[in-house]
Amino acid sequence: MKKLILFCGIFILLMSSFSTFNDKTKVASNSGFTSMKIDTLFKDKISIRAILIDKNKVWYGGDNSRFGYYDLDKKEKFEEHIYRDTLKLEFRSIAQTSNNIFLLSVANPALLYSVSKKDRKVKLVYKEVNPKVFYDSMQFWNDKEGIAIGDPTEDTFSIIVTRDGGETWTKILSDKLPTNAVGEAAFAASNTNIVVNGDDTWLVSGGKKARVFYSPDKAKTWKVVETPIVQGKAMTGIYTADFYDSKHGFIAGGDYDLPNKKTDNKAFTKDGGKTWELIGQNMGFGYASCVQYVPGGNGREIVCVGSEGIQYSQNGGENWTQMSTDTKFFTIRFVNRNTAIAAGYNKVVRLNFK
Repeated sequence: MKKLILFCGIFILLMSSFSTFNDKTKVASNSGFTSMKIDTLFKDKISIRAILIDKNKVWYGGDNSRFGYYDLDKKEKFEEHIYRDTLKLEFRSIAQTSNNIFLLSVANPALLYSVSKKDRKVKLVYKEVNPKVFYDSMQFWNDKEGIAIGDPTEDTFSIIVTRDGGETWTKILSDKLPTNAVGEAAFAASNTNIVVNGDDTWLVSGGKKARVFYSPDKAKTWKVVETPIVQGKAMTGIYTADFYDSKHGFIAGGDYDLPNKKTDNKAFTKDGGKTWELIGQNMGFGYASCVQYVPGGNGREIVCVGSEGIQYSQNGGENWTQMSTDTKFFTIRFVNRNTAIAAGYNKVVRLNFK
């Protein structure tokens, strides 16, 4: 969503003045994680909202046409630019197959590139020109089939799919998709507007509505479900989602303009997204940029990064423990149960949970 870019700088300046970097925080708990240590992998003048884990590498897409990876074994960073005329591209969507990394820029023109993991050769595989174009998130179901979601250019989400491993992408016609409400779009906050599990796909929206769009057949058919997440204004709604399995999922977001408002901003499902129930009212965080389930946590352990730093729940989102007050992280992914990578404003770090 375009307005998110305009608010990011103001938000960072306001929140960073209240932020204290804690490299290790003790947590009073009888089970689950009791501490977290932060190791900085690299710092740079960069904004990163799109990361993925590829074995020993952490790939990222950033602003100013940059992408790259950090090798966790060699402790080295590789970075490259994709130059396109005089455009300064911002990559907020990233996905992978066995052989390639895919990067998708947010605004007009939307440019989708494949990058060979073997020799880092870059190829443009999709281009869309439209004053309203704005892509938010991308995922692959398998090595052949992938999906990306963008804000509406007509009256539905912009959804493009590939069925040939990313070589070609096709935009789904609007008459095949549910109609969006006027002012309903998505937020390019952390590349978590799309969650895939097997053939299942969930998309989340914000703005005028905060809804979950569900497809059981890899984007061929769709249903829409209302949620109780705050909605109605341009910067309200669902910013992030994750599913532990085909039944248990979690959505979060809130009001970007009221980042400390802790109500109506988190909800869970136990039936694959057919119904959603608010949880953790007046608890934990306000605005959420990214939530992820902890691997091996039985759908009970969740980590969130957002307006109030890094927070952790071990009871499905009802209660939250502050792990760090650093508010400069936009996105997070787990390497394994005890290790995660977080990225955001000017840095990428490794989080070690114990």
